[in-house]
Amino acid sequence: MAHISRHELKQDEFRSTFEEFEEFVKTNYRQIATVAGIVLVVAGLAVGLKTYQDRREAEANEALGAALKSFRGYVGELPQSGLMPGLQTFATQQDKYKKAQAQFQEVITKFASTPEPTAVAVARYHVGLCQSFLGDSAAALKTLEESSRASDPNIASLAQFALAGEYQKAGKTADAARIFQQLVAKPTAAVPESAAKLALADLYRTSEPKRAREIYQQLEKQFASNTTIAQAVRDKISTLPQ
Repeated sequence: MAHISRHELKQDEFRSTFEEFEEFVKTNYRQIATVAGIVLVVAGLAVGLKTYQDRREAEANEALGAALKSFRGYVGELPQSGLMPGLQTFATQQDKYKKAQAQFQEVITKFASTPEPTAVAVARYHVGLCQSFLGDSAAALKTLEESSRASDPNIASLAQFALAGEYQKAGKTADAARIFQQLVAKPTAAVPESAAKLALADLYRTSEPKRAREIYQQLEKQFASNTTIAQAVRDKISTLPQ
């Protein structure tokens, strides 16, 4: 019996394993090809979906930009020398906010699907503002309440701040105070603690002037190094009811 070296044994094991794998591939070729095809299709869909989402984001942002131009438009007639390129002008505030609201609503209608582009959340917040400026408080409350649940914390906090202001206008002081206090406890880059505190103090000016004074004094100390803000807060303190 011939002596079989370790090297030859390894070669035989490798050859046997390879032949088994080759036979398995031949036998299961159709199944393997199907699975591989599925993987390629899924990968292709992922790339296509990303491209589609990017395109939707770009289109939504473009539509949002047009709506924001209307929202920030100038009311009245500007002298020829005062006109800026691309600046929109409107005869009345109502004309401006009606047009802007329609444009923001179009962004929501056209692009509100999962996943929702950030532009839709921004548009929804601005619809609430437009409704408020147009005097439709009930609609503004409903829209801003929805917007306050946005996944983006900055958009959500801006909507909460506007919602509290709407409650304040409606005489619902307790609801407004609750939201301002939440914003003080959990500030964001869009609504920092100082802005929420100032709004809360302004809310308490008539109903609880002592409490308002305490908050103003906190802010005065906080911004002692900023003479402009500190002076503005002192002016608010000086006009508080006794």
